[in-house]
Amino acid sequence: MRAAESGSFSATARKLGLSQPSVSRIVSELEARLGTKLLLRSTRQITPTEAGTAFLQRARQILHDLEDADESARGTDSLRGVLRIALSSILSVRVVIPSLPVFLKTHPLLKLELLATDSMQDLVAEAADMAIRFGRLENSGFGVKKLATMQRVLLASPSYLEARGMPQTLADLAAHDCIFGPSGSPTAPWTFRHEGAMVSIKVEPRFQATSADATIACAREGLGIVRASALICRNEIQSGQLVPVLPGYLLDPVDLHAVFPSGRIPSQKVQMFTAYLSEVLAKL
Repeated sequence: MRAAESGSFSATARKLGLSQPSVSRIVSELEARLGTKLLLRSTRQITPTEAGTAFLQRARQILHDLEDADESARGTDSLRGVLRIALSSILSVRVVIPSLPVFLKTHPLLKLELLATDSMQDLVAEAADMAIRFGRLENSGFGVKKLATMQRVLLASPSYLEARGMPQTLADLAAHDCIFGPSGSPTAPWTFRHEGAMVSIKVEPRFQATSADATIACAREGLGIVRASALICRNEIQSGQLVPVLPGYLLDPVDLHAVFPSGRIPSQKVQMFTAYLSEVLAKL
C-alpha cells in the first residue's frame, strides 16, 4: 500500500525503516503468491496495475479496520496513526489549522496529513480518511455529517466603497466590480432573500480566481465586491478591512460537511476529529 501510494520503493523503504531491496523483494513475493503483477516498475516511478488498484483498495480497508480495532481496544485517549483529511485551502488555513494545537495536544501520538487544495479530491484515490466540503453534495453513497451552516455575505473594502460608493439597491451592483471565486459560475445570477421574497440579479465578474483566498485578497485590496462566508472572513470583518454590502439582502447560507469514503464506518480518530471540529465551528 505504501509503495503504491508513494510511487517509489525508496520512499517506502525510508518511511518503513527498511532497505529498498527489502521492499522490492516483499512486493515481488506478494505478486508471486497472488500470481499477478500488482505494480509496474519504471526508472522514475511505480504505478499500480488494474489488479494492483483493486488489491490496494481492499488492502486499505483491511488496514483501516485493523487500525480501528486497535483504537477501540486502546480507547479514545490513545489515538495514533495518521489521519488524512482532504479539504479546501482556505478552510485549512482559516479554520482547521488554528484549531489543531488543542486537538493534537490531547492526542500526542496522532499524526495529521492535510490534503489542501481548491479542487475536489477523490477520497479513494487520495487515500483520505475524510474530507471537509462546502455546499450541496451529490448522492455518491459517501457517509456525510453536517458540521455547520455558514452565512454568506457581500463584502468590500472601505477604500473601494469610498471610491465607488455604497450600493443601496440590488440593481446598483450592475455598476460595480464583482469578484467571483471557484464555486461561483459567471453565468449564474446572484440570488437573495429580501423582505420575504427571492430576488436575483445577473452580475458580470470583473475578477475571477480559482482560489477562495485569492478572491478575499482581491476584495481586501479594494478591487471589488466579493460573495463570501462571514465565518471565513470573520478576521477581516472584525478588523474593518472588509465591511458588509447590502446587509438587507440575504444570501442563502452554505452547509459544511464531513465526508467519509463509502462502505466504511468512520474510524475512531475520524469520529473524534469530526466531533471536535463541530464544537470549534459552533463557537466561532
